Amino acid sequence: MRSNIVPGAVFPDYELSDHTTKRRKLSELQGQDPMILVLSRGSFCPKDRRQHEGLVQLHRELEVGYCRLVTISTDKVQKDLDIAEYTDPVHNPMIPHVVVLEPDLVIYKVYTGYWFFGRATIEDLRQDLRVVLTKCRPDWDITKPELGAAWQQGHKELFYPYGKTFTQTLGEKE
Repeated sequence: MRSNIVPGAVFPDYELSDHTTKRRKLSELQGQDPMILVLSRGSFCPKDRRQHEGLVQLHRELEVGYCRLVTISTDKVQKDLDIAEYTDPVHNPMIPHVVVLEPDLVIYKVYTGYWFFGRATIEDLRQDLRVVLTKCRPDWDITKPELGAAWQQGHKELFYPYGKTFTQTLGEKE
């Protein structure tokens, strides 16, 4: 992995084609939400398939928690991040990683998953998101007296995503 892909740094804002061939930038997919970014070897890998089974279950929690999940499996990223897996010259995959991102693509944590148990568990990701959300959501602890006062004074912009339906909040990211 490139030496500048570390906690606190900004992850590259790649623009890649999605499964429908539509071009998308990571920052647009993320919006102002935390994001789990999976750098995958590909569907040929049984470890990746098992990891994604767990991520499908976590995705339901991510939706109600206003977090995003993105998987990338491309040569462009592999070369740019310097994560070619030299032990598999047949498939030329990348070394799998999971990157937990704060808003604005700020790296919170990087997991390397060459070995399956080196990959982030679902519980690891829940705990990471708890930390990230406490940093980026001013209303995380709604019991704080200053938040109650702000609400009474009409400062509802501090309460995410106040006044929007779930569908509207998700629609902003498309």
